[in-house]
Amino acid sequence: MKISDRLTNLTPSGSDGWEIIYETDRLRRAGQEIIALTVGEHDVPTDPRILNAMHQSAANGATGYTAVGGLPALRSAIAARIARRTGVETGPQNILVTPGGQAALFAAHMAVLDPNDEALYISPSYATYPGTIRAAGGHPVEVHSDPNTGFPPPIQAIEEATQKARSLLINTPNNPTGIVYDASALAKLGKLCKERDLWLISDEVYDTMIWSGNFISARQECDPERTLIVGSMSKSHAMTGSRIGWLCGPAELIAHLENLATHTTYGLPAYIQDAAIAGFELGTEFEKEVAAPFLRRREIALAQLDELQLLKVIPPQSGMYVMVDIRETGLCGQQFATQLLHQYSVAVMPGESFGASAAGHIRIALTAQDDLLREAIGKIGEFASKLEQTKIGAK
Repeated sequence: MKISDRLTNLTPSGSDGWEIIYETDRLRRAGQEIIALTVGEHDVPTDPRILNAMHQSAANGATGYTAVGGLPALRSAIAARIARRTGVETGPQNILVTPGGQAALFAAHMAVLDPNDEALYISPSYATYPGTIRAAGGHPVEVHSDPNTGFPPPIQAIEEATQKARSLLINTPNNPTGIVYDASALAKLGKLCKERDLWLISDEVYDTMIWSGNFISARQECDPERTLIVGSMSKSHAMTGSRIGWLCGPAELIAHLENLATHTTYGLPAYIQDAAIAGFELGTEFEKEVAAPFLRRREIALAQLDELQLLKVIPPQSGMYVMVDIRETGLCGQQFATQLLHQYSVAVMPGESFGASAAGHIRIALTAQDDLLREAIGKIGEFASKLEQTKIGAK
């Protein structure tokens, strides 16, 4: 019996980038205490007000089939939020509610790619991007940004890679680097997409976690008729396990994706969608409360890491992470993360999980309580000092 090439080729290298996470889980099951700074998940549960709304909705009977594209009230709430934040007219017909941002990424590529079409994405990137493109039948093409200048949008490299491409996937605010694309960069990308007849897919799930500068959506600076925006409740409202996100795009495309949803997910539970509506009703101040610990921990991490000799910190403009350049240690990111885990019981993500551009880096998730974070970074410092002494001794 043959398994489809579509499945067996999702990760042709044999790695999905999550090996450190799997090893951390294995060690924990064996009873070892690990400070895990790997997954981008809040260290607090979903707010009780949101959970109460979810419970009340289910108790009131919202447990059956529902509108495949999303509850009209939720689609309207998402559209209103996007219109308010971007100044671009947006209605419920522009919104598809999806089982998390990951499903929105898949839907977007299903909408714009035919089999074997080239789809560009910028490295460093979230680890699932190339596999998502392959799952949608496309051929992923990695466009590298420069680690030596802070991973800016590689406009020229994108232009050179567009000859056969049908789409360009960007991530702003970016995971793992924390960079935020400014209006000028987005305008250039929008112009390029128009000239080369590309769809622009912008993953904007960290839009409420901005530490310097301002967030600007691609919907503001690029043609809305060729731009798809991925959003999610996961980061902004600490609802990672609820699996609720959305895709915003042209009404005709969204209508076709509703048809796709009819043949795949068949919608989301109405009680979870009602909980999302309740989350929006808590307002922007609540979103700031959810984000606040990560700004505080950013400052904690930067203060400690700046004292280390062999490590170069890349201050994030946004998000839940800090990227650290560890190339001067002589180790690659995978080696550094593996040794740190086994010798110091601290788990971080190797840069290689996020593409070739991030090789020689690690990503530290700011997802532990402040004291644990300080302890973990202290251990990272001990490990770096040990590597420095080894390097000096080898001279």
